[in-house]
Amino acid sequence: MDLHLTPEYQSFRNEVCSFLDANGDKAPGSAGGMDLQAWQQLLIKHGYTARTVPKEYGGYGAEPDVLKSRIISEEFTKAGVPGGIANQGISMFVPTLLELGTEEQKQAYIEKTLRGDIIWCQGYSEPNSGSDLASLQTKAVVEGDEFVINGQKIWTSDAQRADMIFCLVRTEPDAKKHQGISYLLFSMDTPGIEVRPLNTMTGSATFNEVFFTDVRVPTTQIVGQRGEGWMVANATLKFERGMLGDPNQAGTRLKAIIDMMNTETVGGEKLMDNPIYRDRLVKLQSRVIAMQYHGMRLLTYNIKGENPGLSRLIVKLQGCELNHQLAGFAIDILGELGALYGKSPYLRDEGMWQFRYMFDLGLIIGGGTAQIQKNIISEIGLGMPREPKPAPGPAPAAAKA
Repeated sequence: MDLHLTPEYQSFRNEVCSFLDANGDKAPGSAGGMDLQAWQQLLIKHGYTARTVPKEYGGYGAEPDVLKSRIISEEFTKAGVPGGIANQGISMFVPTLLELGTEEQKQAYIEKTLRGDIIWCQGYSEPNSGSDLASLQTKAVVEGDEFVINGQKIWTSDAQRADMIFCLVRTEPDAKKHQGISYLLFSMDTPGIEVRPLNTMTGSATFNEVFFTDVRVPTTQIVGQRGEGWMVANATLKFERGMLGDPNQAGTRLKAIIDMMNTETVGGEKLMDNPIYRDRLVKLQSRVIAMQYHGMRLLTYNIKGENPGLSRLIVKLQGCELNHQLAGFAIDILGELGALYGKSPYLRDEGMWQFRYMFDLGLIIGGGTAQIQKNIISEIGLGMPREPKPAPGPAPAAAKA
């Protein structure tokens, strides 16, 4: 098997490297670098993000190509240069609209979202509807040409700064729970919306509670038809799991760890020279590489229009757990410095590893817990029987001593 790149792909790799040589110092975070939106525009212009989004919606308009996608992520990771913006709007909502939205919705939202002009949040989970999302109770009733929404969402990432929300509400109260949901789009400035930040163990408010009191939304601001929200929501969840398990994220973190191991020392010895650390690094590296090649497999399925089945179902579980373990490894090799948090002159990478370790633990729960993901893999992917539920009725009396 010949694994060498053809002249076409080698030329493309050279093109990517030339771009990074010329523009890498303009990336956000560099001294005098661009702001995030300007950098996003530059990447879209050259086809290094939003690559396959059609031009009429603000993307680059290229045909899908597995190897070119892989080359882009490899070279950006190798150069330590950030790629395009990945967030709920760009990574989850845009592909949902491309798949299921109307032409009017695509024209209204996709380009502005890609440019970073619109920030989105996701209104899914509720206090009593997390793992069983279809039991959600936030309701919308029709009055004239408007939905009137009342209810509550929780764990809503970025709600405190979002411009818009894609939100699941119950519009058909008499239908079965999976068939009575609709997928609405509306501004976070709509009267009747209250956002309450939730502080997490990271020390920052990354999630929020959102309350809706007589929030009025035009009935035209719906993706799909009334009662089809569960189908649309699952399309979004498909893209969310891909975003949370993105192998490029793991590759970027792995490179940062390798760089740290080659510069940090303990007792005058580089961390990379410690055989125990090296052994642990190689084990993690092998898993990152496996995830990257698995990502190429999924791209191939997508290009062919085939259902990846089990291949897609494992991504979120594997990716989130791997990211958490990478952050844990970084903390371990930092020794006593890894235990620091907050403001300390001895923090490495501004405390990124400590933050990521705690935040990534939340992502193993968020977006569908690891336990739920394993059930999905076993039942849907492997065809195993559903876990039996306890019979209804009173709990058995405690045994007497």
